Amino acid sequence: MKIKISAVVDIGKERDNNEDAYIFCSDLSFLNWQQNEMPSYIYLGEYGALMVVADGMGGENAGEVASETAINSIKKSVINNRIEKAAKSDDSVEQFLKEIIKEADDSIKQKIDEDYDTIGMGTTIVICWLLNNKAHIAWCGDSRCYVYNHLFGLKQLTKDHSLVQELVDKGEITEEEAFSHPDNNIITRGLGDLDSQPIPDIINYSLIQNDIILLCSDGLCGYCTNKEIESTIEKNSMDITKCRDELMKLALDAGGYDNICIALTSIIDDEQSMPTEPSAKQKLYMKIKYLFNS
Repeated sequence: MKIKISAVVDIGKERDNNEDAYIFCSDLSFLNWQQNEMPSYIYLGEYGALMVVADGMGGENAGEVASETAINSIKKSVINNRIEKAAKSDDSVEQFLKEIIKEADDSIKQKIDEDYDTIGMGTTIVICWLLNNKAHIAWCGDSRCYVYNHLFGLKQLTKDHSLVQELVDKGEITEEEAFSHPDNNIITRGLGDLDSQPIPDIINYSLIQNDIILLCSDGLCGYCTNKEIESTIEKNSMDITKCRDELMKLALDAGGYDNICIALTSIIDDEQSMPTEPSAKQKLYMKIKYLFNS
Protein backbone atom coordinates (compact mmCIF):
# COMPACT_ATOMS: atom_id res chain seq x y z
CA MET A 1 0.00 0.00 0.00
CA LYS A 2 1.24 3.50 -0.90
CA ILE A 3 0.02 6.86 0.30
CA LYS A 4 0.27 10.53 -0.53
CA ILE A 5 -0.93 13.24 1.84
CA SER A 6 -1.87 16.79 0.90
CA ALA A 7 -3.25 19.34 3.39
CA VAL A 8 -4.05 23.02 3.59
CA VAL A 9 -5.60 25.59 5.92
CA ASP A 10 -7.20 28.92 4.99
CA ILE A 11 -8.43 31.76 7.18
CA GLY A 12 -11.56 32.12 5.03
CA LYS A 13 -13.27 35.36 4.03
CA GLU A 14 -14.89 36.49 7.26
CA ARG A 15 -12.50 35.71 10.13
CA ASP A 16 -9.66 37.89 11.43
CA ASN A 17 -7.59 35.00 12.77
CA ASN A 18 -7.06 31.33 11.99
CA GLU A 19 -8.10 28.87 14.69
CA ASP A 20 -7.72 25.70 12.58
CA ALA A 21 -4.55 23.62 12.69
CA TYR A 22 -3.25 20.38 11.25
CA ILE A 23 -0.18 18.17 11.21
CA PHE A 24 0.70 14.84 9.68
CA CYS A 25 3.47 12.26 9.77
CA SER A 26 3.67 10.16 6.62
CA ASP A 27 5.92 7.55 8.27
CA LEU A 28 5.78 7.09 12.03
CA SER A 29 8.92 4.97 11.91
CA PHE A 30 10.86 8.24 11.52
CA LEU A 31 8.53 10.75 13.26
CA ASN A 32 9.11 13.34 10.55
CA TRP A 33 6.15 15.66 11.16
CA GLN A 34 5.04 17.63 8.13
CA GLN A 35 2.74 20.40 7.01
CA ASN A 36 3.97 20.64 3.43
CA GLU A 37 2.54 18.46 0.70
CA MET A 38 4.27 15.16 0.03
CA PRO A 39 5.98 15.30 -3.39
CA SER A 40 5.18 11.68 -4.31
CA TYR A 41 3.59 8.45 -3.13
CA ILE A 42 5.50 6.40 -0.56
CA TYR A 43 5.05 2.93 0.88
CA LEU A 44 3.08 2.87 4.11
CA GLY A 45 5.71 2.10 6.73
CA GLU A 46 5.68 -0.47 9.51
CA TYR A 47 4.03 1.92 11.96
CA GLY A 48 1.88 3.69 9.40
CA ALA A 49 0.97 7.36 9.07
CA LEU A 50 -0.91 9.79 11.29
CA MET A 51 -3.03 12.84 10.41
CA VAL A 52 -4.54 15.34 12.85
CA VAL A 53 -6.98 18.25 12.36
CA ALA A 54 -8.05 20.59 15.18
CA ASP A 55 -10.58 23.41 15.05
CA GLY A 56 -10.05 25.91 17.87
CA MET A 57 -12.93 27.61 19.66
CA GLY A 58 -13.08 30.71 21.75
CA GLY A 59 -12.40 33.56 19.34
CA GLU A 60 -10.89 36.32 21.45
CA ASN A 61 -10.32 33.70 24.15
CA ALA A 62 -7.48 32.13 22.14
CA GLY A 63 -9.06 29.36 20.06
CA GLU A 64 -5.92 29.31 17.95
CA VAL A 65 -3.87 28.65 21.09
CA ALA A 66 -6.07 25.66 21.94
CA SER A 67 -5.77 24.05 18.52
CA GLU A 68 -2.01 24.60 18.29
CA THR A 69 -1.57 23.31 21.84
CA ALA A 70 -3.49 20.15 20.93
CA ILE A 71 -1.38 19.62 17.80
CA ASN A 72 1.89 20.15 19.67
CA SER A 73 0.79 17.82 22.45
CA ILE A 74 0.03 15.05 19.93
CA LYS A 75 3.51 15.46 18.44
CA LYS A 76 5.10 15.14 21.90
CA SER A 77 2.95 12.12 22.82
CA VAL A 78 3.65 10.16 19.64
CA ILE A 79 7.10 8.76 20.40
CA ASN A 80 8.83 5.59 19.24
CA ASN A 81 8.39 3.34 22.26
CA ARG A 82 4.71 4.23 22.63
CA ILE A 83 4.02 3.70 18.92
CA GLU A 84 5.71 0.30 18.92
CA LYS A 85 3.62 -0.81 21.89
CA ALA A 86 0.37 0.66 20.55
CA ALA A 87 0.72 -0.85 17.07
CA LYS A 88 0.44 -4.44 18.35
CA SER A 89 -3.37 -4.70 18.21
CA ASP A 90 -6.57 -2.77 17.51
CA ASP A 91 -7.23 -2.60 21.25
CA SER A 92 -3.82 -1.08 21.99
CA VAL A 93 -4.29 1.43 19.14
CA GLU A 94 -7.61 2.48 20.65
CA GLN A 95 -6.12 2.86 24.11
CA PHE A 96 -3.23 4.90 22.71
CA LEU A 97 -5.54 7.27 20.85
CA LYS A 98 -7.58 7.82 24.00
CA GLU A 99 -4.39 8.55 25.96
CA ILE A 100 -2.96 11.11 23.56
CA ILE A 101 -6.30 12.93 23.29
CA LYS A 102 -6.47 13.15 27.09
CA GLU A 103 -2.89 14.43 27.17
CA ALA A 104 -3.81 17.11 24.63
CA ASP A 105 -6.79 18.09 26.79
CA ASP A 106 -4.54 18.26 29.86
CA SER A 107 -2.11 20.54 27.98
CA ILE A 108 -4.89 22.96 27.06
CA LYS A 109 -6.21 23.03 30.63
CA GLN A 110 -2.72 23.70 31.93
CA LYS A 111 -2.46 26.75 29.66
CA ILE A 112 -5.83 27.95 30.93
CA ASP A 113 -4.55 27.60 34.50
CA GLU A 114 -1.50 29.67 33.60
CA ASP A 115 -3.40 32.42 31.77
CA TYR A 116 -6.82 33.54 33.03
CA ASP A 117 -7.51 35.34 29.74
CA THR A 118 -7.71 32.01 27.91
CA ILE A 119 -10.65 30.66 29.94
CA GLY A 120 -13.26 29.54 27.43
CA MET A 121 -10.82 28.34 24.79
CA GLY A 122 -11.08 24.82 23.45
CA THR A 123 -10.77 22.77 20.30
CA THR A 124 -12.23 19.88 18.39
CA ILE A 125 -9.89 17.14 17.26
CA VAL A 126 -9.94 14.33 14.72
CA ILE A 127 -7.06 11.87 14.35
CA CYS A 128 -6.57 9.19 11.71
CA TRP A 129 -3.85 6.55 12.11
CA LEU A 130 -3.31 4.46 8.98
CA LEU A 131 -1.87 1.15 10.14
CA ASN A 132 -1.96 -2.44 8.88
CA ASN A 133 -4.46 -1.73 6.09
CA LYS A 134 -6.85 0.04 8.46
CA ALA A 135 -7.77 3.60 9.30
CA HIS A 136 -8.11 4.04 13.06
CA ILE A 137 -10.10 7.22 13.67
CA ALA A 138 -10.65 9.06 16.97
CA TRP A 139 -12.48 12.34 17.43
CA CYS A 140 -14.10 14.82 19.79
CA GLY A 141 -16.37 17.48 18.33
CA ASP A 142 -17.57 18.13 14.80
CA SER A 143 -14.38 17.99 12.76
CA ARG A 144 -14.92 15.05 10.45
CA CYS A 145 -13.34 12.10 8.70
CA TYR A 146 -14.72 10.83 5.39
CA VAL A 147 -13.65 8.17 2.92
CA TYR A 148 -14.27 8.37 -0.81
CA ASN A 149 -14.02 5.48 -3.24
CA HIS A 150 -15.50 5.16 -6.73
CA LEU A 151 -17.09 1.87 -5.61
CA PHE A 152 -19.45 3.51 -3.11
CA GLY A 153 -18.90 7.27 -3.31
CA LEU A 154 -18.45 9.32 -0.15
CA LYS A 155 -18.95 7.90 3.34
CA GLN A 156 -18.90 9.97 6.51
CA LEU A 157 -17.00 7.83 8.99
CA THR A 158 -17.30 10.09 12.04
CA LYS A 159 -20.49 11.24 13.74
CA ASP A 160 -20.57 14.80 15.05
CA HIS A 161 -20.62 15.46 18.77
CA SER A 162 -23.06 18.32 18.41
CA LEU A 163 -26.45 19.55 19.53
CA VAL A 164 -28.02 19.18 16.09
CA GLN A 165 -26.71 15.62 15.74
CA GLU A 166 -28.43 14.76 19.02
CA LEU A 167 -31.65 16.24 17.62
CA VAL A 168 -31.23 14.11 14.49
CA ASP A 169 -30.64 11.00 16.61
CA LYS A 170 -33.84 11.71 18.53
CA GLY A 171 -35.77 12.10 15.28
CA GLU A 172 -36.65 15.71 16.03
CA ILE A 173 -35.00 17.09 12.88
CA THR A 174 -33.72 15.63 9.62
CA GLU A 175 -30.13 15.59 8.35
CA GLU A 176 -31.13 18.27 5.84
CA GLU A 177 -32.59 20.45 8.59
CA ALA A 178 -29.47 19.93 10.71
CA PHE A 179 -27.26 21.36 7.97
CA SER A 180 -28.94 24.79 8.12
CA HIS A 181 -30.03 24.72 11.77
CA PRO A 182 -29.19 27.95 13.65
CA ASP A 183 -27.49 25.93 16.43
CA ASN A 184 -25.36 23.74 14.17
CA ASN A 185 -22.18 25.28 15.61
CA ILE A 186 -22.81 24.02 19.16
CA ILE A 187 -20.64 21.02 19.97
CA THR A 188 -21.17 18.67 22.92
CA ARG A 189 -17.62 17.32 23.26
CA GLY A 190 -14.23 18.90 22.84
CA LEU A 191 -10.87 19.54 24.43
CA GLY A 192 -10.40 22.25 27.06
CA ASP A 193 -13.77 21.91 28.82
CA LEU A 194 -12.96 22.56 32.48
CA ASP A 195 -16.10 20.74 33.61
CA SER A 196 -15.48 17.42 31.89
CA GLN A 197 -12.92 14.97 30.53
CA PRO A 198 -12.81 14.29 26.77
CA ILE A 199 -14.52 11.07 25.69
CA PRO A 200 -13.48 10.37 22.09
CA ASP A 201 -15.34 8.03 19.82
CA ILE A 202 -13.09 5.58 17.96
CA ILE A 203 -13.80 3.49 14.87
CA ASN A 204 -11.80 1.32 12.46
CA TYR A 205 -12.20 1.28 8.69
CA SER A 206 -10.61 -1.35 6.42
CA LEU A 207 -8.76 0.42 3.61
CA ILE A 208 -9.12 -0.60 -0.03
CA GLN A 209 -7.41 0.42 -3.26
CA ASN A 210 -8.08 3.99 -4.45
CA ASP A 211 -9.53 5.16 -1.13
CA ILE A 212 -9.24 8.86 -0.39
CA ILE A 213 -9.38 9.77 3.30
CA LEU A 214 -10.55 13.30 4.09
CA LEU A 215 -10.14 15.03 7.46
CA CYS A 216 -11.67 18.49 7.69
CA SER A 217 -12.93 21.21 9.98
CA ASP A 218 -16.49 22.48 9.75
CA GLY A 219 -15.29 25.33 7.57
CA LEU A 220 -15.76 22.78 4.78
CA CYS A 221 -18.47 20.36 5.94
CA GLY A 222 -20.47 23.02 7.79
CA TYR A 223 -21.09 25.03 4.62
CA CYS A 224 -20.82 22.42 1.85
CA THR A 225 -23.12 19.41 1.70
CA ASN A 226 -21.81 15.86 1.57
CA LYS A 227 -23.13 15.64 -2.00
CA GLU A 228 -21.09 18.70 -3.00
CA ILE A 229 -17.98 17.30 -1.32
CA GLU A 230 -18.51 13.93 -3.01
CA SER A 231 -18.95 15.48 -6.44
CA THR A 232 -15.78 17.55 -6.04
CA ILE A 233 -13.67 14.56 -4.98
CA GLU A 234 -15.13 12.39 -7.74
CA LYS A 235 -14.10 14.91 -10.40
CA ASN A 236 -10.56 15.25 -9.03
CA SER A 237 -9.82 11.84 -7.49
CA MET A 238 -6.84 11.14 -9.77
CA ASP A 239 -4.89 14.19 -8.51
CA ILE A 240 -4.86 14.61 -4.73
CA THR A 241 -3.39 18.13 -4.90
CA LYS A 242 -5.99 19.38 -7.33
CA CYS A 243 -8.65 17.66 -5.24
CA ARG A 244 -7.46 19.55 -2.16
CA ASP A 245 -7.49 22.87 -4.01
CA GLU A 246 -10.94 22.28 -5.48
CA LEU A 247 -12.37 21.41 -2.07
CA MET A 248 -10.92 24.63 -0.70
CA LYS A 249 -12.45 26.54 -3.60
CA LEU A 250 -15.79 24.86 -2.87
CA ALA A 251 -15.69 26.09 0.73
CA LEU A 252 -14.61 29.61 -0.21
CA ASP A 253 -17.26 29.83 -2.93
CA ALA A 254 -19.85 28.80 -0.31
CA GLY A 255 -18.96 32.00 1.55
CA GLY A 256 -15.75 31.19 3.39
CA TYR A 257 -17.49 32.15 6.63
CA ASP A 258 -15.13 30.12 8.81
CA ASN A 259 -11.54 28.94 8.82
CA ILE A 260 -11.13 25.91 6.55
CA CYS A 261 -8.81 22.96 7.12
CA ILE A 262 -8.53 20.06 4.68
CA ALA A 263 -6.23 17.03 4.89
CA LEU A 264 -6.43 14.39 2.16
CA THR A 265 -4.72 11.01 1.92
CA SER A 266 -4.73 9.07 -1.35
CA ILE A 267 -4.19 5.31 -1.10
CA ILE A 268 -2.98 3.11 -3.95
CA ASP A 269 -1.61 -0.42 -4.36
CA ASP A 270 2.10 -1.22 -4.10
CA GLU A 271 2.31 -1.81 -7.85
CA GLN A 272 0.98 1.64 -8.74
CA SER A 273 2.90 4.88 -9.01
CA MET A 274 -0.24 7.03 -9.40
CA PRO A 275 -3.99 6.49 -9.05
CA THR A 276 -5.60 4.95 -12.10
CA GLU A 277 -9.18 5.00 -13.26
CA PRO A 278 -10.33 1.35 -13.34
CA SER A 279 -12.24 -0.06 -16.27
CA ALA A 280 -15.93 -0.96 -15.96
CA LYS A 281 -14.95 -4.63 -15.62
CA GLN A 282 -12.43 -3.87 -12.88
CA LYS A 283 -14.98 -1.72 -11.05
CA LEU A 284 -17.48 -4.58 -11.12
CA TYR A 285 -14.90 -7.08 -9.85
CA MET A 286 -13.73 -4.74 -7.10
CA LYS A 287 -17.28 -3.91 -6.06
CA ILE A 288 -18.17 -7.61 -5.74
CA LYS A 289 -15.00 -8.19 -3.73
CA TYR A 290 -15.75 -5.17 -1.54
CA LEU A 291 -19.33 -6.27 -0.87
CA PHE A 292 -18.20 -9.83 -0.14
CA ASN A 293 -15.61 -8.64 2.40
CA SER A 294 -17.84 -6.00 4.04
